[in-house]
Amino acid sequence: MKDLIASNDTESPARLAADQGVGQNPRGVIVAANESRFATTFYSEPLTAYTVGWRDPENLETLLETLAPAVPVARRFEYKLADNAQAFLSESDDVRAIGSAFKKVEYAGTSANEKTLNKGLTMCVDHDDEVGDGWREMYVGRLMQRLLRNEVRRATALLLAAATSASKTWNSSANPDGDVRAMRIAGADSTGITGNTIVFGEAAWELRLDAYEAAANTSSYAGRAAAMTKEQLAAKLGADRVEVVKARYQSTATAKANVLGSYVLGYFAVPGVGKDDPSHVKRFVTPTAGGKFRVYVVEHEKTTDITVEHYSNIVITTSTGVRRLAIS
Repeated sequence: MKDLIASNDTESPARLAADQGVGQNPRGVIVAANESRFATTFYSEPLTAYTVGWRDPENLETLLETLAPAVPVARRFEYKLADNAQAFLSESDDVRAIGSAFKKVEYAGTSANEKTLNKGLTMCVDHDDEVGDGWREMYVGRLMQRLLRNEVRRATALLLAAATSASKTWNSSANPDGDVRAMRIAGADSTGITGNTIVFGEAAWELRLDAYEAAANTSSYAGRAAAMTKEQLAAKLGADRVEVVKARYQSTATAKANVLGSYVLGYFAVPGVGKDDPSHVKRFVTPTAGGKFRVYVVEHEKTTDITVEHYSNIVITTSTGVRRLAIS
């Protein structure tokens, strides 16, 4: 059974309803997809091809690539933990005496074994709800969007749990950008590599703007800081990228919550790296023959089951140097 976060997650995540089997699920309800439904008989090549060109209206895939860049691997793989303290060791006894050999040093990297997890969702669609020719593609898009939102939540939760935390109050007398720079320097002192990725929760971003806008009447700099784009702020902070997480999820039956809230994260992550390159977080993915996602369709007399699956595993390769600010 796939272990997936339900849309009404709280601090103790609820789980999606169990897959009752082909043709047995309630109509219109998304469930965690059971292994038994993934048979080549039900594989849909046209709908799988549709996932390749699909564009997410919430841009969640781009956000996910910033938060935890994808690294293609086999289902089972070995990777190096980013414990790089030895790379920064320094000696005072590297002078060779006459007739003797140079001092020998060794680097003993730590390896870990992992596997990508098969994740998927299924939706049972009543034939009376089928409208037009593209209804299958519409439901595939909805399932993909939900799977990506689950991944964004996993990535932010792992980073928050791994980070060393500090609390800051941002008001008219504060310097939010100075606090973020200090956070990056603290991370660099512990890991040796300065974080290149700064991620604001939407609430933290708004508090930054409020602080500079409140001070704008007495400081021309505050006005300029408030008007900065994400790209301009990244250049000012010395980071490769600044991202603002605006994605939301259904936190209770009647309320929605921002995925990252009022936190700021600072860490090192690089798109396009290999499984052994140093970074704080990696999203290991196993591509399928059809692309990143695969689609299965099971037809019944009055309903159609549509399943979307993929393989991934988000891993914190080292928590050393990951920093977060809790903003109020």
